[in-house]
Amino acid sequence: MNLIKTSQAIEQGNVSLGIELGSTTIKTVLVTDDFNTIASGSYVWENQFIDNVWTYSIDNVWEGIQTSYSQLAAEVQSKYHIPLTKISSIGISAMMHGYLAFDKNNELLVPFRTWRNNITGSAANELTEEFQFNIPQRWTIAHLYQSILNNEEHVKNIDFVTTLAGYVHWKLSGEKILGVGDASGVFPIDESTHKYSKDMLNKFSSLEKVKSYDWDIKNILPDVLDAGEQAGALSEKGASLLDITGNLTAGSIMAPPEGDAGTGMVGTNSVRKRTGNISVGTSAFSMVVLEKPLKAVHRDIDIVMTPDGSPVAMVHVNNCSSDINAWASLFNEFATRLGVNLTPNKLYEALFLEATKADPDAGGLINYSYQSGENITDIKSGRPLFIRTPNSKFNLSNFIQTQLYAAFAPLKIGMNILSDEEQIKTDVMIAQGGLFKTQVVAQQVLSNALNIPITVMGNAGEGGPWGMAVLAMYAKDNANQALDDYLDHKVFTNPESMTLSPEAKGVKGYEKFVERYVAGLPVEAAAGDNIED
Repeated sequence: MNLIKTSQAIEQGNVSLGIELGSTTIKTVLVTDDFNTIASGSYVWENQFIDNVWTYSIDNVWEGIQTSYSQLAAEVQSKYHIPLTKISSIGISAMMHGYLAFDKNNELLVPFRTWRNNITGSAANELTEEFQFNIPQRWTIAHLYQSILNNEEHVKNIDFVTTLAGYVHWKLSGEKILGVGDASGVFPIDESTHKYSKDMLNKFSSLEKVKSYDWDIKNILPDVLDAGEQAGALSEKGASLLDITGNLTAGSIMAPPEGDAGTGMVGTNSVRKRTGNISVGTSAFSMVVLEKPLKAVHRDIDIVMTPDGSPVAMVHVNNCSSDINAWASLFNEFATRLGVNLTPNKLYEALFLEATKADPDAGGLINYSYQSGENITDIKSGRPLFIRTPNSKFNLSNFIQTQLYAAFAPLKIGMNILSDEEQIKTDVMIAQGGLFKTQVVAQQVLSNALNIPITVMGNAGEGGPWGMAVLAMYAKDNANQALDDYLDHKVFTNPESMTLSPEAKGVKGYEKFVERYVAGLPVEAAAGDNIED
């Protein structure tokens, strides 16, 4: 759209809003009906490790949402000289999994427990055995059952349990709803009904330690909707909570809230069967939309859903880019001491380009980028750890290459299960995330690591909130099209993308790195056991 048409769209409210609460950034984007982003805002935040729990404060949730929305509204006013008062549809996305429990007075019972916590091992194991369905430690039901096993005082007062996206949606609309993709990280979903599995709900209710409570699991979980259904409307209270200036009016259609996995699939057009995508950030996950059920239950493979209810094999790793960010911050501090001021983009570009000069196996260097525990490699407590031998080729190029190699190593180990044990192959995987803002480098490393072609789209760094805005538009008017057809025929009509294929030397070098990486895992485990945080 040109400036005049965009201004008219804003004035008439023909715009959609996508908000995503990611692990390091809350992002807000405003999109016109041609799927172009016209304004955005962001807020940087960080989880806290308090009383052995990874958490974010609820006050910080709203400070971040309001700050990012205010930035977006200010950009609209500055660019188009029109206040943002009407939005046709809104969608909320956030980190999947985790645990937010409320009592009948809508009071939060315990601090928000995020996906990053590895504190539900007993519950996850028992439920997996009971259901014969993999229940990861991150899942909401694992957190709830572990609270029961721990005899936690708050459990008897539970009236409602939800995810972060579900919580924000509830406060903006008054509706206790989840999109089926986010709900599939709460409790197993029945593929035929797109609702929670009745059989597994009954099995959970019949557990001895659950029967002693007055509440019923069927009543304390959010309702489940597919993409394209309307999940209420923005309330007067919600409008004032979102826009503290009071300019925004109520009434916006609300899409079913989704997890960041779902928005990643939408943002990369990967909801059709036989497609796959990879999202990288603080954590990383790969998603492969399945044609048929897996042959076995794998503790490192989640079965979740696309936003329209197709089963997906998900490899989720807790650690990815945080250690790279920490080292980049250190290099930036050194550059500043020398009087060199670098933008984040310039800093990462300089470091990543240096990695192109590295040895294929990163010179024998090893890195464990574990800020927290890692289920894939059975590491209980994260201790970022860099290792080299006296004969390793220790230089800047190999060091940066090692950081990139380490970021993808747990994902590689998990993906091997799908390829080796389930013989699931994809022709290409589409990747998104901030690591791909510097073109080619991280994309080529990932292609070599997984030994498959990797495609990166033009929206690689900002796909999540934009994907949620697309889901908001789909809820507003989908013309009865299936989601995969809607994306193909309306959204991704002329996508910008680049595909890189594996390089033989890089594949072989990465395999050598992973061999050393696996051999050194007992050292990483010992660091967590013996070095207190």
